[in-house]
Amino acid sequence: MGFTWHFGAVVLVLALVALVNAEDPYRFFDWNVTYGDIYPLGVRQRGILINGQFPGPEIYSVTNDNLIINVHNSLPEPFLITWSGVQQRRNSYQDGVYGTTCPIPPGKNFTYTLQMKDQIGSFYYFPSLAFHKAADWYKYDHKTLQTILDRGHRLPFPNAVLINGRGGNDTSFTVEQGKTYRLRISNVGLQNSLNFRIQGHQMKLVEVEGTHTVQTTYDSLDIHVGQSYSVLITADQAPQDYYIVTSTRFTSQVLTSTAVLHYSNSARQVSGPIPGGPTTQTGWSLSQARSIRTNLTASWT
Repeated sequence: MGFTWHFGAVVLVLALVALVNAEDPYRFFDWNVTYGDIYPLGVRQRGILINGQFPGPEIYSVTNDNLIINVHNSLPEPFLITWSGVQQRRNSYQDGVYGTTCPIPPGKNFTYTLQMKDQIGSFYYFPSLAFHKAADWYKYDHKTLQTILDRGHRLPFPNAVLINGRGGNDTSFTVEQGKTYRLRISNVGLQNSLNFRIQGHQMKLVEVEGTHTVQTTYDSLDIHVGQSYSVLITADQAPQDYYIVTSTRFTSQVLTSTAVLHYSNSARQVSGPIPGGPTTQTGWSLSQARSIRTNLTASWT
């Protein structure tokens, strides 16, 4: 659970004829990509930062926005960003995948021009070269992982799962009693499916990979590599702290990471056993996937 790119959709009612010809808005971003020290597991590691941030900056946008993102590569090696799930209409060279986009050389820049046309929901971006995306989190440097693969070996089992770039109960989300919140969840890992759940709370699924769904309620959700979901949760439980849990699926060893759902009027810190979830039950996951597919509706156009 890492980089997240957020988009919403709006319906525009044009009251004045003059507005019909108005140009869609432009939003400008200037990003500098560097190496820097990060501590997601409590030990110093070399990570890739954007404007000094890990995870990278969030982009909030509405449909038809033109995004102008100028990326400066200050790494000593070529670099590319890909925009997972974003439709590149007549401009595939903006996609940021090697073969359709040339890498950004060290010390150079490239300006991505994207338009969020008729798309809603949550997407994420990530580096697409040289194993820069090392996100099922390891204590190894990404260069070490790349060398393992180049020598024909499988990747080792990850050391941890991160939530918003942190592991081990280091992240907290504050909510107010009685309010409903939208959570945007992406599995930005390399190889493992994840199960996501919130102690004592149900999640109403409202969007999958940029498409609205008929709203269905779940106690936990399997999120496979590359998937993004939006869920609604209501802070309707006793005012205390609750575990937010994500754990690996279909692995002999289960990795679990937690965060905290903190009620602003909380009377008690999080405590007790971490709520369990499915582990190797393939049928459970298939049943959930079928329930989501049959509920998919057409996206807005």
